[in-house]
Amino acid sequence: MIEDPERHATKMAKKKAARDKIMATKTGEKGLVIVHTGKGKGKSSAAFGMVFRAIAHDMRCAVVQFIKGGMATGERSLIERHFSDICAFYTMGEGFTWETQDRERDIEMAQAAWAKAKELIADPENRMVLLDEINIAIRYGYVDVAEVVAFLAEHKPPMTHVILTGRNAHEDLIAAADLVTEMELIKHPFRDGIKAQVGVEF
Repeated sequence: MIEDPERHATKMAKKKAARDKIMATKTGEKGLVIVHTGKGKGKSSAAFGMVFRAIAHDMRCAVVQFIKGGMATGERSLIERHFSDICAFYTMGEGFTWETQDRERDIEMAQAAWAKAKELIADPENRMVLLDEINIAIRYGYVDVAEVVAFLAEHKPPMTHVILTGRNAHEDLIAAADLVTEMELIKHPFRDGIKAQVGVEF
């Protein structure tokens, strides 16, 4: 059924007025703590989308990858090839823990990644810092969640955005965050025997 144009215009005008009234009250600005978690695909992808958006606005960014190892990814290649002047990229992990099978080495690498992350976050020149897969490092006890939450509260510059990705985000981190998105898995081709593919997963 096609709505009468005049009625539609009247309804949309009312919606716009209500929306404008709400938007008029939203005047604050701050650097956000953003968490992407959940079992669904897209946590890192969405975070990198925000990084590329920030780059487009000439905002200095940085990325620290806590788990992903030496495997080439499109995001890293693009940033290192075209945006290294505005976005620092550090791949600190050596792969998922079931691949390395060396807990002590995993802890050592995660701690090095967290040290680099603190350095980058504390620098007010960096307007957005992505801590990719840090939630996994926290879950396995490689990085202390209490230290992460305290550092973000006490040392993050007021206008710096920090994005933390990975499954099973700790409840304390979720409580401390300004924006939390949980990716829900509904359907994935991996279940049908389709491997991770270039341009989709990496």
